[in-house]
Amino acid sequence: MAQTIAALSTAPGGAIGIVRISGDAAESCLRALFTPVGSRDLQPRVLTYGVLTVHGRVIDRPMAVFFPAPATYTGEPMAEIHCHGSSAVLQAVLSALFDLGARQAEPGEFTRRAFLNGKLDLFAAEAVGDLVTAHSEQAAALAVSQLGGHMSTEFADMRQRLIAVCAQFLAVIDYPDEEIEDLPLTEIGQTLSDMRARLNALHESYSRGRALREGLPCAIIGRPNAGKSTLLNALLGYDRAIVTDIAGTTRDTVEETLCLGGLVLRLQDTAGLRETDDPVEKIGVSRARDAVRHAAESGVVLAVFDGSKPVGGEDRMVMREAKNAARAVAILNKADLLRAEGWEELSDCFRAVVPLSAKHREGLSELTDTLLTLTGVRDLPSDGGLITNIRQAETLKRTAERLELAAEHLKAGFSPDAVVYDIEGAIESLGELTGQSVQNDIVDHIFANFCVGK
Repeated sequence: MAQTIAALSTAPGGAIGIVRISGDAAESCLRALFTPVGSRDLQPRVLTYGVLTVHGRVIDRPMAVFFPAPATYTGEPMAEIHCHGSSAVLQAVLSALFDLGARQAEPGEFTRRAFLNGKLDLFAAEAVGDLVTAHSEQAAALAVSQLGGHMSTEFADMRQRLIAVCAQFLAVIDYPDEEIEDLPLTEIGQTLSDMRARLNALHESYSRGRALREGLPCAIIGRPNAGKSTLLNALLGYDRAIVTDIAGTTRDTVEETLCLGGLVLRLQDTAGLRETDDPVEKIGVSRARDAVRHAAESGVVLAVFDGSKPVGGEDRMVMREAKNAARAVAILNKADLLRAEGWEELSDCFRAVVPLSAKHREGLSELTDTLLTLTGVRDLPSDGGLITNIRQAETLKRTAERLELAAEHLKAGFSPDAVVYDIEGAIESLGELTGQSVQNDIVDHIFANFCVGK
C-alpha cells in the first residue's frame, strides 16, 4: 500500500490555500474531516462545498474533491481541500491529516510518485519543475511543450530504432551458420549519423534553454557617470539605484532581476571603471571586473558610454574589459546630446551598438530587440526542443559520443560485437533521459530540487 502523503500546494498568504493528499487513505482522510453541505454526498472529480471539522470544531467552509485511482496525477487515490488562505486553518488541516496517519510530503514527492507510477517520464517530470519555477511566458511555454511529450516520444523512437539495429547485429553474432540477409551497413551508418546530428543540436541548445530557465547574468559597466544606474532604473521602471552627478556614487554592485520581452536578466549595476586611490572604490572596481568576467562566460555585458563627451581613456578601459564577452552590447547613452568624436570605434569592439537616452527612457525597445536577437530567445521551437538542465545536456552529449564511436567502428570494419557495445551504451544513455534506466541517486537529486506540494 502507498503511504498517504499531504502538503500545502499553494504559496502562503493567498486568498485560497489548497491542501493536497495522495495515497491509499486519501479518500478516508478527506471524509474524516470534510462533510458536504446538504444531502449530496462527495462524488468523484466533483468539487463540492461543505464544512471542515477538526477535533469537533468547524474551522472552515471550503470546497473539496477526491480523485479515484488510477486516473490521477500520481496514479494513486488523491484528494484536495480548497480552504480559505488562513495559515492557522491550513496548519490545522495538515495536523489533522497527520493525526489520521498521513505524513508530510517531501519536496517533489507528488511528481515523483507520478514518475514511479508511469504517469510521467523523467524528462516530462523535469518539465513540471521548470513550469513551476518559470520566470517568463517563454520559459513556461517551453516547459508546457516538453510536458506534452513530443521530446519524450522522439527519444523513445530513437531508442527503439537503436534496439532494432542491435537486434540485426546480434542475429549475425548469435546465428553465424544461418543464412541471414547481409546487414545494410550504409543505411545503418546513416541512421547513426542522423541521430548523432540531432542529439548534438539538442545539446547545443542548452545555452538557450538555460537562459530561459535560469535567466542570464547581465553586468552593466562603464566609467563613472556614464549613466549605468540611470539605465538600470530605466529598465526596471523605478528608481532602484541612487543617481547623482558625483562620480563614484555606486561603489558596490546593485542586483535586480528583470524580465525583458521574455528574456530574464539578472542585472548587476557596477561601480564605475577607472583607476583610483580610494580603497573603498577600489573594492567596487574589483567587484565590477568580477561581474564582467562572470557575465562574459554565460551572460550579457552592457557597456555604457557617455555619448555627450568624446571617447576617453576610461572609455577604452571599459572596451578592453568587455572585449572577451561573447554577448557584449555597447550602450551609447545620452544620444540626445551625442557628439561624434571617436564613437565609431565601438562598432569594431561590440556585436551591437545601441544609441539611447536612459534619462528620457528613449531607445529601450531597440535595446530589448537587440538583446532578444543576440541571445536567441526570440523564437522558440514549437516542439519544446530546447534542453534546460545540465543533466539532460550531459546525457545527450554522452549518447552522441557513443553513436559516433559506433559509426567509426562500423566504417572501420570492426566486428559486430564492438559496434553493438557502443550502440547499447547509447541506448542506456537515452533511457537515462526518460528515466527508463536512471539510477536512484539521480532521481533523488532531481526531485529534491522541487518545491513541497508538487
